[in-house]
Amino acid sequence: MTIALFLVFLALGAIAVLSPYRVRRLPWPTDPPDARDDVARAVSSLRDLEFAREAGGRGIADYARLRGTLESGAFNRAPADARAPAPVRTLLIAALIASVAAAVATVTLPREAGDRAPGAPVTGSVPSGPSLASLEARAKASPRDIPTQLALADEYAQEGRARDAIATYQAVLALDKDSVAALDGLALILVQSNENDGALVALDRVLALRPRDPDALFLKGLALYKKQDWKGAVDVWTIYLDVGEFHPAADMVRPLYADARSRIGR
Repeated sequence: MTIALFLVFLALGAIAVLSPYRVRRLPWPTDPPDARDDVARAVSSLRDLEFAREAGGRGIADYARLRGTLESGAFNRAPADARAPAPVRTLLIAALIASVAAAVATVTLPREAGDRAPGAPVTGSVPSGPSLASLEARAKASPRDIPTQLALADEYAQEGRARDAIATYQAVLALDKDSVAALDGLALILVQSNENDGALVALDRVLALRPRDPDALFLKGLALYKKQDWKGAVDVWTIYLDVGEFHPAADMVRPLYADARSRIGR
């Protein structure tokens, strides 16, 4: 329906633009001649003619004839050339081509463009990453490939396979004991499983490497809050809300932070 309305309005617009030339047969507009150019050329030619006469290069008869011709051409204007009729056929063909191009573009636009979520690309959804099976195959083929192992651990965590995720994160830490991504991922699973003490060990290691890491600060404050260590949670989250104002978990932390502060009388 939208496409049909678009084509109808496009056709009506083309008719409105072209109808004066088609119905009234108006001539195609042309630039009017500039009389000043003719006068300037005549004056220059007359000056040259006078110079030639004084130099003796022309006879009296030639001089009078040429002067009369120049004056007549400068000040007796010839009728303007008849203007050609407007090229209606050319305009109609151009309008038809534009209409066809617009119709094709409208029909062939991806259907996802009208139903996409805010922020999603017009061309459709973002292609998904590697499947779990492909990640497992790649990790098995390259057990020391840390990025692949981390991607596999994250995929396990998203699939709810906490044991497999923990084992994979630990395998990464066996290769690189200071892998912040593995420590954060491991701590997140431990906090979700109420293994807060183990999570704090991993998070303290992260904060020793990156004292203002927002992910680690968020998770450490959450682990302390779940342990009912209100003061510890407030101290950690005070730093977190300073450095992680735009962190995805900031909105969740603020009411918990206010609750912990109220419990210690701040």
